[in-house]
Amino acid sequence: MKLFISPGACSLAPHIALRETGADFEAVKVDLAVRKTEAGEDFLTVNPSGKVPALTLDSGETLTENPAILLYIADQNPASGLAPAEGSLDRYRLLSRLSFLGSEFHKAFVPLFAPGTSDEAKAAAAESVKNHLAALDKELAGRDHYAGNAFSVADIYLFVMLGWPAYVGIDMAAYPSLSAYAGKIAQRPAVGAALKAEGLA
Repeated sequence: MKLFISPGACSLAPHIALRETGADFEAVKVDLAVRKTEAGEDFLTVNPSGKVPALTLDSGETLTENPAILLYIADQNPASGLAPAEGSLDRYRLLSRLSFLGSEFHKAFVPLFAPGTSDEAKAAAAESVKNHLAALDKELAGRDHYAGNAFSVADIYLFVMLGWPAYVGIDMAAYPSLSAYAGKIAQRPAVGAALKAEGLA
């Protein structure tokens, strides 16, 4: 398998998940500014949207979008416990969390990373991010896991996004439960290995 990534982007989530499951894969870095891989290949031939992550399977087929990729990785190695069994209520709770992260929390950050965003739009986006952080901080108070009672791909995805506030000037000190939660996940060997591989540690 080939996982197309941009260091520190949301593609870090499936990168961590693949390492958690011990999967055999190649991480391919993409320069999102020019949509080219490190080898100079046109990334748009892999994912026409030009966005990471993209996971090219051994069959040659390509999956995009984090919720789908993360569930695929988890389901290829059920023993990893990264996703509850299909058909269970816990599975649908996990899907709910992944959907929120992809469509609401992630979306809130977009104006803060997009070049040319006005100061007014950035201020509004920062307020939206802070509102989500406050709600998540309350939800995770006294808890170790975001979905259910076991470490899952939802924890991995949330952990990655909790690394973004510092890059956009939002102080995580205001969210002690989230800081403690992220600190525990950061200690996992697969997390450290992925961060090191992406030049982030």
